[in-house]
Amino acid sequence: MSPIPVAEKRTLQAVGARRTQGGSPSRSELVQSLRKLSSEGGGIVALFDARSIAGERHLLSAWAHMGRTRARGGSRLRDRGAELALYLAGDDQLPRALAKVGVADDTDEFVVVVERPRELGGVLAAFRLVQDDAVYPRAPTEPVLERLGISEAERRAVPESAWEGLVLERVALLELSAAHASAEPTTKP
Repeated sequence: MSPIPVAEKRTLQAVGARRTQGGSPSRSELVQSLRKLSSEGGGIVALFDARSIAGERHLLSAWAHMGRTRARGGSRLRDRGAELALYLAGDDQLPRALAKVGVADDTDEFVVVVERPRELGGVLAAFRLVQDDAVYPRAPTEPVLERLGISEAERRAVPESAWEGLVLERVALLELSAAHASAEPTTKP
């Protein structure tokens, strides 16, 4: 696998976070903050359940695949943060994708994602979350793979060191399905 670019040189920034106190802010407050931040423009602002993110390569791969699909004119959604959720989940339906990677009532650990020029500190403050580097990035685990819909049989078919590859394959397959769905139909002469 190719090396991951250093964070300071990337357009996409991500950090692990948690609530400052149990249950606060609530899921609905987080969603309201997300909608407000997203409406202000200035690049992606997204919030994901850390239990569904299989490390830095997972996030960066999803973002890159989404960008390639959009560059070919194959975007799936207007909201790029929501579209990123599709790629992270490896699912082409937003409700299913959000069930896998979105924030739930019981989410305690988050991955906050922004594109420059936004700054993570301001976005964390708007969400009323505090940075926690122990939350993200983390290596893929069985529970993460289960949440992403990767079966026990698939996990057993490869060594644990290859689990990240299973996640990255799901991301890539979604890009391929997007390219296929947006392809021009061929006509017979």
